[in-house]
Amino acid sequence: MSGASTNPAGDGTAGRSIWTRPVRGTRGPTPTHGRDEITSAAVALADAGGLDAVSMRAVAGALGMAAGSLYRHLSSRDDLLDLMVDRVVGELRPHPIDGGSWVEQFLLLARRQLAMHLRHPWLADALTRRTAPGPNTLAWFDACLRILQPVRAASAAKFEAIAMVTGVVTLFARNAAAAGTVTFDHVDMAAYPHLAAYPHLAAAFADPSSAPPPGDDLFDRTLRALLTGLLTSDRS
Repeated sequence: MSGASTNPAGDGTAGRSIWTRPVRGTRGPTPTHGRDEITSAAVALADAGGLDAVSMRAVAGALGMAAGSLYRHLSSRDDLLDLMVDRVVGELRPHPIDGGSWVEQFLLLARRQLAMHLRHPWLADALTRRTAPGPNTLAWFDACLRILQPVRAASAAKFEAIAMVTGVVTLFARNAAAAGTVTFDHVDMAAYPHLAAYPHLAAAFADPSSAPPPGDDLFDRTLRALLTGLLTSDRS
């Protein structure tokens, strides 16, 4: 886990994962707010203003407590981010169970994952740091591996597929939230008099098959190709 751990509680837990430490320090009076309330306040701040809005001082202020009081529960902001990530990953429960083929089950989980990222746009940035997985995150990985159990592939390949699906989900979530993304949708290419200077682009737009068919779901199509390509190619 990145970041320095101050551990003002002085209880010998410095350097340990937030998930292996007591829910609060052993010194001082009983706090008025618990770990769950602190996490909820931090998630609300991030949903409203992004990760930059989440600081120990801001979370403490939202709860009406002194910033120093948070350090009786957490050693650092990294601890707080780990709690936040695991909290929102818990929204993926209940995980799909026996809902068709392994591909269909995984696609259902991926669509839930995409919805989760759209609800919490800060999550992708939080996941770029080194995190300590909590119980909800571990349960999600366990569910992914259960879904992939019928696939004759090495565990390493399955973990690679899980990581790639998460990457695609993150990409689609970022694109959905991005402003000013370069796209050719609704562009009248005839309005560009020098399009002949770009012959391959001109030929592509002249091809009727360049437009996706009605009802095409790029997210679904991408993940189906990814999963089957990574896990079933050249396997009987």
